[in-house]
Amino acid sequence: MDTSTRTLAAAPPAPGRLHRFANPGRFLRLTDSWLLPLSVAAALMLGGAAAWALFLAPPDWQQGETVRIMFVHVPMAWLAMGGYLGLAILSVMSLIWRHPLADLAARELSPVGAAVTALCLATGSLWGKPMWGTWWVWDARLTSVLVLFFLWLGHAALVRAFDDVERGARMGAILALVGVVNLPIVKFSVDWWNTLHQPASVTRVAAPSMHVDILYPLLACTIGFGLAFAAVVLAGTRAAVMERRVRALQMAAARRMEAATP
Repeated sequence: MDTSTRTLAAAPPAPGRLHRFANPGRFLRLTDSWLLPLSVAAALMLGGAAAWALFLAPPDWQQGETVRIMFVHVPMAWLAMGGYLGLAILSVMSLIWRHPLADLAARELSPVGAAVTALCLATGSLWGKPMWGTWWVWDARLTSVLVLFFLWLGHAALVRAFDDVERGARMGAILALVGVVNLPIVKFSVDWWNTLHQPASVTRVAAPSMHVDILYPLLACTIGFGLAFAAVVLAGTRAAVMERRVRALQMAAARRMEAATP
């Protein structure tokens, strides 16, 4: 039996309520009714939010129409950081409790997180060119987000770099936890250092400095992208579980045929 089959077939029970999800079959049954509503909600929310952001939200008095890039850039930035925090939580579950589905979810999460971070960097460059006069500056915020992108890519590559799937998952989990130190740097870099990037205008202790005509469609876009992010990761995790179950069944059938052969 290979490592991937052993991980799903003989995984130790996780503590507390996580034990309910430790069984791959139970996970598939529980999430079978989630994926379609989640996908539909993401499509409807994104469609409405896009129309609101592109056609109903007013242009900024300083930035003009280029402010609409924010409706993609800011949600991507939040998802890049929030997704990486989720990756770190999955890594803790993997290293401490040996939760098999945590390994699969982390494996499917990292490519999506890398894509989201790449979109954050690309839209940031598009927004920065008319605002700053350059596509890129090596200030603290941009550099730390670039490091976050490399961490996502590193995890995605590392978990796939070993023939022993379990070993790859352990190495990826360690990298993910080491990379957590970059998250506060991303978040507080505009406060700790003098950067071109504007400070936080939504997630502040005081009232947001952004006008509600911009703030509300921004939040709607964030919810829509967040639902889409969750739907893609859930679909990938379900597919990975089913793939490994099929592989386990094929190996079991091959062993039975081998044993029956005189």
